[in-house]
Amino acid sequence: MVSVKAIDALLPQTQCGECSYPGCLPYAQALAQGSAPIDRCPPGGVDTVHALAKLLSIDPTPYLPQAEANTRAPAVAVIREAECIGCTKCIQACPVDAIIGSGKLMHSVLTHECTGCGLCVEPCPVDCIEMVTLPAPTYNKDLARERFNAREVRLLREEHEKQQKYREKRRLATLTTDQQQDKLAKQDFILQALARKQLKDNLK
Repeated sequence: MVSVKAIDALLPQTQCGECSYPGCLPYAQALAQGSAPIDRCPPGGVDTVHALAKLLSIDPTPYLPQAEANTRAPAVAVIREAECIGCTKCIQACPVDAIIGSGKLMHSVLTHECTGCGLCVEPCPVDCIEMVTLPAPTYNKDLARERFNAREVRLLREEHEKQQKYREKRRLATLTTDQQQDKLAKQDFILQALARKQLKDNLK
């Protein structure tokens, strides 16, 4: 059986999701399991179909028409900086952290890191991002894979920390509620005791 790592090495690492999988590695895993066809990578195009077919010992012929029809040229995202409002939505969408900037400040694309996935275009509320076609990719596949994996780890860590903070808030809220109920119970006990004493005093 061909390893997932060997298959993943042939994929373009755009992490665009156009293959219907959430990244190149999940697609590679599906290919290794035989549950996905080899013509689902528009950025990889015909060349990737041939490479995958050779690695997996598959006849590429039936897959070439689909690949030829869907092949997408390399591209890079360009932000028209004068129109950027600094919403950070493109930063959140970029799978390889190739966009820099912060809230309410202008953003910029690191062109040598951009894989041309196009995922930053749709979230932009002012349509100031466009994809510019290139004659050849300008990013490093191995570095793109590393940046994607690092981002996935960071997002998992942030989600874990977020859940931890939520659970701590719930714990403190429960503790506060218990303390309030205990305080009210003590006050009620004292009031009842005072009421009994007052009743005894009135009966004397």
